[in-house]
This record gives sequence, C-alpha cells and structure tokens, in this order.
Amino acid sequence: MNELVGFFQHVISGFQAMSVWEYSAVVLSIAYMLLAMKQSAWCWVAGGVSTLIYTLLFFNGALLMESLLNFFYMAMAVYGWWQWRQGQMLGARLTLHEENQLPISSWSLRAHTWLIVITSIVAVAVGYVMEHYTYADFAYLDSLTTCFGVVATYLLAKKVLENWLYWVVIDAASIYLYVNKGYFPTVVLFVFYTVLAAVNYLQWRKSILNN
Repeated sequence: MNELVGFFQHVISGFQAMSVWEYSAVVLSIAYMLLAMKQSAWCWVAGGVSTLIYTLLFFNGALLMESLLNFFYMAMAVYGWWQWRQGQMLGARLTLHEENQLPISSWSLRAHTWLIVITSIVAVAVGYVMEHYTYADFAYLDSLTTCFGVVATYLLAKKVLENWLYWVVIDAASIYLYVNKGYFPTVVLFVFYTVLAAVNYLQWRKSILNN
C-alpha cells in the first residue's frame, strides 16, 4: 500500500514538474493514438511534433536508444503521412474526415515469426554494443523496445493490422523503463497507450471484417 501511495505521489509531483513542452508532447501523443484509431493521416503530424520533444527528453535521461528511436519516429512521420495520403494531389485540401486511400492489410503468422526472430537478434546485438561501449541504462531492454518500435512503426505506416499487437508489448515494456527512470507522468501516458493499442487493434480488425 505504501508503495502504491508513493507511486501516485511521484506521478503528481512529476506532473507538477512538467514543462509546457512536456505537456504539449503528452497531448500530441494522445492525439496521435486517437487519430490513428480513426485512420486519419493527421496522426503523423501530431506524432512527429511529440517525438521531437521526447527525443530531447530521453537523450538528457541517458536512454540513448529511446532518443534515437524517437528521432526515427520523426522521419517515419513524414513517410507515414505520404503513405496514408498517397494518390492524392499535393495541393489538395485535406480534412480530418477525409477517406484514406491505403487499405488495412494483415500479414501471415509465418511472416511475423521471421520478423520477430530477426528483430530480436538485431536487438540483442545492439544491446551488447550499448552495454559495453556507451553509458546507456537498461541497454538490452532499451534496445529491444527500440528495434521493435522501428518495426512496429513501419508496419503502422503500411497499415498492417498486427502493428497494434507489437505496440501493446512495446508500450508495456516501456512502462518498466520509465518507472525506473522516474518519468512517472510518462508511465501514466504509456499505460493509456497500451490500452489504446489494444482498442485500435480491435477497431482495425473490425474494419477489415466489415470490408
């Protein structure tokens, strides 16, 4: 009970200590998830700005791979926007309610198995380098969430249904990292992320079944 009380005290203190930029990142991150649920390409705009803020935050907190991952997210935000809006004229006027032209797809279990095995091998190799040649904290776990985050972001940009299952696991693992680094408001955000990722999977799956 005392540990639970202490956690909530840390959360409250963390929110009180947050800057305007951190609050902006949280709001934009939530907007990103909600817009992605609706299959709106504007999710990439919200995600791109929020990850810029988190890139600097994680770099200062010695989570080097998390910082690098968020830098990658910024690049993927541009790619994701282009992918989701492909086929439309560059000068066209876009709205939040426009239909997206890229359809949701689903990959086979075999494809995902190979993807998980290869990504895990790469993540362990990266973790070894980070553990022995940098000052990174939680090098292996940080590398796993980073490498799988790269994969999951690519799958999201391609509108592969199972990307949300990857995010459920990645977000849950990230919670452990952020608790240990004292990013308690971000812990709350990622709990919300984990739930939303599961909801998004169900929503997209329903969309496939209805088509």
